[in-house]
Amino acid sequence: MTGPRLRVERDGQIGHMVFDNPARRNAISGDMWRAIPKAMAEFDADPDIRCIVLRGEGTVAFAAGADISEFEKRRSSEAGVKEYDGLVDAAQHAIEDSAKPVIALIHGFCIGGGVEMALACDLRYAADSSQFAIPAARLGVGYGVHGTNRLVATVGHAAAREVMFSGRRYNAQEALAMGLVNRVLPAGELDGYVRTLTLEVAANAPLSIAASKRIINAVIGAHGDFREENELTARCMHSEDYKEGRRAFMEKRAPRFKGT
Repeated sequence: MTGPRLRVERDGQIGHMVFDNPARRNAISGDMWRAIPKAMAEFDADPDIRCIVLRGEGTVAFAAGADISEFEKRRSSEAGVKEYDGLVDAAQHAIEDSAKPVIALIHGFCIGGGVEMALACDLRYAADSSQFAIPAARLGVGYGVHGTNRLVATVGHAAAREVMFSGRRYNAQEALAMGLVNRVLPAGELDGYVRTLTLEVAANAPLSIAASKRIINAVIGAHGDFREENELTARCMHSEDYKEGRRAFMEKRAPRFKGT
């Protein structure tokens, strides 16, 4: 038996990164966050790799968020929160800053940090059984500026407000309607469709794709230092509500938030 890991594979011109933590619905551990920039750097340096696919092990989940069982250890202090958030940011930027297109192949649960990583990808394709949510408001977590910017750029501010304020779960068709995913397919057809698409993309001119990706990211990119916004996020992470949200999740009960 192996512990949670990011499995990295090559298949001709296609690179694969797999969240391999099925015991926790592929929840993303600190070590998995840390492995993403290294894997992306290796793919970026390999001229034979033309397209990259990010997915979860099996079909139960893409990723059921960050591994909250680690939060008591990794995100219970100011220094721990800063370090952990740095890992998440580095993973996002490694995917976004790559000149190569990255496709999220989504089966099952895509929750919290799973949505964040799917949004970092260039394209998202989902099974009709998939489910999406960002439950930050139900956990007392402050969702960062960068991830929020990607959400707004993808689905628009009105849909983003509903996603963030409600913390509710959306099915695949709802995700498609708001633009969160590019296409929804029957679960049994998804892998084959993405395989065909990656081969089509890999056959196209890599410099053209790299230029398009860079320009699109520049157009939707956030501007400014967002100092006050980052302080609001930090306030969430230092709050009693954050501690309560974490405890409630581990104890499998409804949280009792007080706004402090």
